[in-house]
Amino acid sequence: MKRKALRAALPHTIPVFTGYLVLGISYGVLITAKGAPFWMPMLTSLSIFAGSMEFVLVNLLLSGFDLLQAFLMTLMINARHLFYGISMLDRYRGLGLKKLYLIYGLTDETFSIVCAMEPPEGVDRGLFSLFVTLLDHSYWVLGCTLGGIFGSMLSFDTRGLEFVMTAMFAVIFLENWQKEKQHLPAIIGVVLPIVCLLIFGADSFMIPAMLSILAALTLLRKPLEQEVQP
Repeated sequence: MKRKALRAALPHTIPVFTGYLVLGISYGVLITAKGAPFWMPMLTSLSIFAGSMEFVLVNLLLSGFDLLQAFLMTLMINARHLFYGISMLDRYRGLGLKKLYLIYGLTDETFSIVCAMEPPEGVDRGLFSLFVTLLDHSYWVLGCTLGGIFGSMLSFDTRGLEFVMTAMFAVIFLENWQKEKQHLPAIIGVVLPIVCLLIFGADSFMIPAMLSILAALTLLRKPLEQEVQP
């Protein structure tokens, strides 16, 4: 059963592997270039597992550390996960201890895969979600560890590597667009953030965008569910 779930989850995580490997290496090189020991990227990737925040963490750890500033910065950067968690309540219900790791490992990419992909017939949904999360986490740890090792030996310019994450999200979005017959949720997910970006600016649009998406999908939930039913 576990092997079957692992084989089902692995192909869906390959795009994440590509993005996490490159971004993890760039993070490892960046933090070691700032003077951190080579093992620091591996330690933070195991214990924090928040890609965007780990890049911010470079300056927080290696400058004068302010606990309150770190808390507020982390809350703002990862506030979107509050909405991810709410939407996963039903999917993760009844999974026992597995749920603790699933909650810890819920990144943007894992959320996209678990929500968009249905496990094959005969594959337990909980195990499928667990292996998607575990594989994604292992890719990030691998990338960060390699980056820490390379960064301690080499020095090169990593500007532009962060765009890999944007490209990966674009691929996942296009896959979902081709798979789903109902495109209204995807359109809402694109249009409302653009509107919020224009209104609130690049530094403050994330939370209003997530709130507006949540409100729109809540209001349209019944019509959308009726439309997708056979």
